[in-house]
Amino acid sequence: MKCRKEILSNQRNFNNVYRKGSSRGGRYVVVLYKKNRLPVSRIAFVASKKVGNSVCRNRARRLMRESIRTMGLEIRPGYDIIFVARNSINGKKCPEVQRTLVKSLKSCGLIEEK
Repeated sequence: MKCRKEILSNQRNFNNVYRKGSSRGGRYVVVLYKKNRLPVSRIAFVASKKVGNSVCRNRARRLMRESIRTMGLEIRPGYDIIFVARNSINGKKCPEVQRTLVKSLKSCGLIEEK
């Protein structure tokens, strides 16, 4: 679990990333990111009502969170990152979502290629 300082939770910060940040879209997830002036990266997972009912939205958030956690990737410090679930994430398994996340994060330059 991320410590409290590594979770993006303030509405002002969300709006800042949405308005001024960059984005990369994958098959199942859209990655929005913006540089911050902090020594850590702050992360948030979002699923809108377009994804489905509350069960589907919660599963989508859990799936994205677990995909990031199990990959053990080192995300570059100094970014605010929002992962937005797409409707196509419904019914997918963790490995499929992981591949999409890695591809999106590499294209953003938020992780190092091995």
